[in-house]
Formats: sequence, C-alpha cells, structure tokens
Amino acid sequence: ATPEIYTLSLHDALPISEWFSTFCANIQVQDGGTISTRYKNITQRLNSDYWTTTSDTAHSLYVGSYGRNTAIQGISDLDMIFQLPYSVYEQYNNYSGNGQSALLNAVKTSIEKTYSTTSIRADGQVILVPFNDGITFEVVPAFINKDDSFTYPDSNNGGRWRTTNPKPEIEAIRARNAVCNGNLILLCRMMRSWKNIWNVPIGGLLIDTLAYQFIGSYTYRDKSYLYYDFFCRDFFKWMAEQVENQEYWKAPGSGQYVYGKGLFQYKANRCYNISLEAIAHETASSKQEWSAKQKWRDIFGNSFPD
Repeated sequence: ATPEIYTLSLHDALPISEWFSTFCANIQVQDGGTISTRYKNITQRLNSDYWTTTSDTAHSLYVGSYGRNTAIQGISDLDMIFQLPYSVYEQYNNYSGNGQSALLNAVKTSIEKTYSTTSIRADGQVILVPFNDGITFEVVPAFINKDDSFTYPDSNNGGRWRTTNPKPEIEAIRARNAVCNGNLILLCRMMRSWKNIWNVPIGGLLIDTLAYQFIGSYTYRDKSYLYYDFFCRDFFKWMAEQVENQEYWKAPGSGQYVYGKGLFQYKANRCYNISLEAIAHETASSKQEWSAKQKWRDIFGNSFPD
C-alpha cells in the first residue's frame, strides 16, 4: 500500500470529517437575511427611480465573493451591480466633463431616499452604503453590453468607462463546484479564513481563481470532509509553488486579469509545514487528536473547533 492510503486508514478513526464540517459551518455567512433585505431595498429604490417597476430583484446582481458564494462570516464588503437603462448611459456620456462622477452622484441621491441616515458616498467606481453592523454595500451602477458584460463608470482622473464581466466567473465557479462534490466553494471559504488569520496579501478573487485551477485536476476533488486535511495541505503546497514574480492570473470564466497584491507564497509554505505537523499528529500510532486540532487552529484560528 502507498503511504497515503496507509495513513488514511489510520486517520479514518479520527473525527476529521467532523472537525472540518464544523469549521465550514462556523465560517458560513450568518447574515444572509439582513443582506437580502438591504439588497432588495436598494434594488427597489433604484428600479422605481430608473425603471417603471418597483421590483426588488429585477436589474440587480450580487457580484464579488457573495455572488460567487465564496464569502465567509464577517464579510465587510457586499458587492452588487445595478443595471441602468442605456438612455442613462447616453445622457451621462454626453457630459462635457466627468459624466461618470455625475452618474455616481445621481445614483447616490436615489439610494439616499431609502437610507437617508446612512453616510452614503460615491467613491471612484461605486456608491458606498455603510451599515452600523460593519457591512458596507458597494453598489456599481452599470450598463449591460451585448456580450453580457457590463460597462460601469470610473470617476477618477477626469472620468472614463470601464468593463467588468462577473457572470461567467460566477457560472464557472458554480459549474466546477458541482463536479467537485461542493468542495471548491468550501475550499475558497477555508482559505479566506486563513487569509484573515494570517493577514495574507491576497484578494478574494485570486483565492477563488487559484482554488479553481488547483481543484480541476486534484486527486481528491470529489471526496468528503474526511480528506479536507489533505485538501488544505496540498493546496498550501500548490500555492507556495506559484511563481513569485507572476503579476496576474486569469479569472475563471471571464479570463479577466486578477493581479497579485503581494507575496502570498511564503505564508502558504508556512501553513503547508504546519499542516504536515497536524497530519503527523493525526497519523501517529497513538493518535494525538488534541495536538492535531491545535495545529489546524494555528492555521485557521478559533473558527476551527478545539
């Protein structure tokens, strides 16, 4: 038997699947109801001002980590796109100076009719709607293009239009997650927890992009929680081996460039080594359950059960 199969049979008796399923449950977003209410309120307000409808769902789209379903509890930025009529684009595109800034301010004024006490502000490419529980909605007013991408305003440096293409990213993550037994999304979430605990210089879309690439050909991609210790170990190793001078990766689905924010490889390698220690405790001839869990808590923090 290979060492991997041998260690697995040894560590089968440990409640590893229970540890990791509890961990994943602990980091799941708990504020879904509150988020949904605010999203619908903002959507309804903008629909009533820009479209002849009071729908609280039409023309809106969750994007970012929440849209990709990879966000975790403690999320601070909730990204949403609101699609405006093309006539509004024509109106602001014809401005002699920074129509993008004027558009952002017009949408800000609309949202303020619903959330008048919130210190809403237009900030470059989004309207920030902060709430007192620490969640800030980042509303991107946008226009849909023929290829289903979106044109949105950037008011910086005199103003210009930019393009974003979140729908194929959301779909690519969803499709690969489905063929990997739901493991892709949970891997993305666990790595967000690691990023927060270790203060890793890496953005959420890059975490999701790397996890997507890694899991595509991973041996255990469709296995259960019982293999999550191997999952984490092998993904840390894979991340640590990414070329350090690589400037960007291509997002799943859209192929948009996802730029690095710093060297995440060093901390990935540190945690690869800690995961080796954890697994060594799990597979010791007399199982060291407490010591194994402490090593995983070193990596993932207090959300990992003790």
